[in-house]
Amino acid sequence: MSPQPKGIVKPHPGQESVWDYPRPPLVEPEFDLVRIEFAGYVLVETNRSVRILETSHPPCYYIPQPDILMEFLFENGRTSLCEFKGRAIYWDLQVDDRHVTDAAWSYPDPLRGYGAIRNCLAFYAGRMDACYVGEHRVVPQPGLFYGGWITPHVVGPFKGEPGSEGW
Repeated sequence: MSPQPKGIVKPHPGQESVWDYPRPPLVEPEFDLVRIEFAGYVLVETNRSVRILETSHPPCYYIPQPDILMEFLFENGRTSLCEFKGRAIYWDLQVDDRHVTDAAWSYPDPLRGYGAIRNCLAFYAGRMDACYVGEHRVVPQPGLFYGGWITPHVVGPFKGEPGSEGW
């Protein structure tokens, strides 16, 4: 396991520390409403998402494709590999004259234990106009690669912040 940083925040009641999340990551249902807005559209509004919890990362929310306005999303041919979930593919978003490269990613054939995210997409919150979990507006996880969603329910520090390269 990677070394833990100094200054881990102790969670208050109703909060979770990302340092209590497991490795390999855990998949669990999310019961709060998840909403994503972009270019005047509500791209997502669902209470059927699942979240992945992984040590040092705020949760990533995976949304079933039937709950997404998929007509605005297009596979772009880029892929990456996760040792736990398998091969990811990336999606671009095009709404009128607004285009976002790598707006979302998915695992079309996830590895064993991660079947709940098949046919789901996860979005980079910082590339959307607004993302919400329940009534809380999401803050994107720091860094260019990471896609976690920070709400008042999670405390860090979070992977991706300056100085986190070693953990």
